[in-house]
Amino acid sequence: MKILVAIKRVIDPYVAIRVKDDHSGIDDHNVKMTINPFCAIALEQAVQMKEQGLAQEIIVVSIGDDSSNESLRTALALGGDRAIHINTADFPLDNATTSSVSLFTPLKVANVLAVLAQQQDCDLVLMGKQSIDGDNNQTPQMLAGLLDWPQATFASEITPDPNRGNPALLVTREVDTGLETLSVNLPCVVSCDLRLNTPRFASLPNIMKAKSKPLICFSLATFIDDNISQYPNLASLAKPSSQTIIKYSKPQQRSAGVMVESIDELIDKLTQEAKVI
Repeated sequence: MKILVAIKRVIDPYVAIRVKDDHSGIDDHNVKMTINPFCAIALEQAVQMKEQGLAQEIIVVSIGDDSSNESLRTALALGGDRAIHINTADFPLDNATTSSVSLFTPLKVANVLAVLAQQQDCDLVLMGKQSIDGDNNQTPQMLAGLLDWPQATFASEITPDPNRGNPALLVTREVDTGLETLSVNLPCVVSCDLRLNTPRFASLPNIMKAKSKPLICFSLATFIDDNISQYPNLASLAKPSSQTIIKYSKPQQRSAGVMVESIDELIDKLTQEAKVI
C-alpha cells in the first residue's frame, strides 16, 4: 500500500492570534508555525500502518509558500519517506485579502491533490478532517469526489477489514449519535479526527536522517503547465474564485459574569437584560 498524506502549515494552536489593523488578515510576523494538528494525526496513522506492515511507502505533500519546506522536513523526520512541495509563493491565488484577489480554496487544493494521488499511484489518502486556520472541513470530501473514490470522514479508528476479498479498511467514525463503522474499499480517502492517535515527537536521529530524504519542489504554475493536458481540471486553479474573505475581526469579548441572590433575580435578568426568555 502506498499512502499519500496531505499536511498544511498553520499558526501554532497555542499562540495568541493577532488580527491586522486593517482587518485584511492574520498577523503572522514572527509567529510560531507548525503542522496542522489534524494533519499530524493523519501522518502518525500512516506511520503506524507502515510499522504494522500495511504500507510500504508514505508520501507527504504540502501546498504553500517557501516556508512549507520546514513542515515537510518535520514530516519526514516523523516517518514520511519522501515529500512533494507545490510552491504557491509566486501564484496570485495564494493570497487571502479583502480585495478581489481570489483565494486558494479547498476545491483548488483538492484538484492539486487529486492529480498527485493519481500520478503517485496511491492506494490511500490520509488527511486531517480540517485545518485549524480556515476550519473549512471540505478538502477531503471534495478530493474523494474528484477521484471518484470511497471516503470515510472523522475517523477515530482505522484497521484492515479481514472480511473482504478485496483490499479494504474498517473505519470507525464519530457521528452525532455515537460511533459508526464503515468498510471502505481501497483506494479511498480518509480524514482523521483527534481521537485516532497521539502524534509522536521527532527524535534527533530521525531529524538528521530527514535531511537526506527526497523532497521535490514544483512551482504551482509549472505544475499546472506540465499536467493540464492530462488533467484539464487544473485549469480551474487560474480562474477567479467564487469565495472571497471580506474581513477578519477579533471575537467579541465576553462581559463579566454576575452573581445573583435568588431564582427570581436570575429570571428577571434573563428576561429584562439578556432577553433570552
